[in-house]
Amino acid sequence: MAPHSFSHVVGFDDCPFQREHRGNVPIIGAVFANSRLEGVLRGSVRRDGANATRILVRLIAESKYSAQLQLVMLQGIAFAGFNVVDLPRLHRELDLPVLVVVRKRPRLERIRNALERVPGGKRKWALIQRLGPVEPVGSVFVQRVGLSLAEAATAIARHAIHGTIPEPLRTAHLIAGGITTGQSTGRT
Repeated sequence: MAPHSFSHVVGFDDCPFQREHRGNVPIIGAVFANSRLEGVLRGSVRRDGANATRILVRLIAESKYSAQLQLVMLQGIAFAGFNVVDLPRLHRELDLPVLVVVRKRPRLERIRNALERVPGGKRKWALIQRLGPVEPVGSVFVQRVGLSLAEAATAIARHAIHGTIPEPLRTAHLIAGGITTGQSTGRT
């Protein structure tokens, strides 16, 4: 059986923020049907908090796009610093596969050391460890729940139209930057 192609995808990224910022950080979701941007979702999560999973579930489940979505893509496993997403819970509550895509292999030792200074750091580190190591797919790295590595590769190939990062993530990144700073930067 051929792997699922995931034509209807939402990709999330967080808005840039100043290092000293405390409080909420906006997150943006770009909803795609094939290569067409269908809509934008917006929410906010707490800087270094623990509400990213709950907010993502609410944003997706309550959106008018929820019935068509086939895959959730995230630009990294954490938003707003160290607000770590519980990928298995996100998958379970939405009944959708979840795919994290990053350009570089995470430096786990640095992440673990940083989490020692963050509230709930031990729990957040456990969420990261539970997923296991990132897997290379082409020139990016992924973590996944609810889809095979072949399906992840197919989804990335289908949606990475203008480079190595899938359009739902690239678009969410561009919108997030434009909202925050007045203009977007091209590097996801």
